[in-house]
Parts: sequence; structure tokens; C-alpha cells
Amino acid sequence: MAKISKNARVAQRAANAGSGRNFVKVVKSIKNPETGRYTYKEVIIHKDNVEEFFADKK
Repeated sequence: MAKISKNARVAQRAANAGSGRNFVKVVKSIKNPETGRYTYKEVIIHKDNVEEFFADKK
């Protein structure tokens, strides 16, 4: 097993810092006009695209 120095691990964490924190899970309820039942659409998207996701009519 190869060893990685502590400084190398710190540098890797700094390079990837916040990359996963920019994504959020959003849930949108969609009502079927024929039956009146609701379905839910769950998506993991970038936090900058949340308003666009809810603005869509589909």
C-alpha cells in the first residue's frame, strides 16, 4: 500500500473543497390535471440552477 504524505492529502482536500456542497436535492410536485393526483420529481442539481428548475412548467 502506498503512503501519501499529510501535506499531499491537505492539498487534495483544498482542491476539492466545496465541490459537493454546490449541489442540492430539490423536489417538485406535479399535479396531473386528469386524475388530480400528485407526482414528485426529485433531482440533484447545481444550486445556481434551482430557480430555473422551478420555473419550468414540465
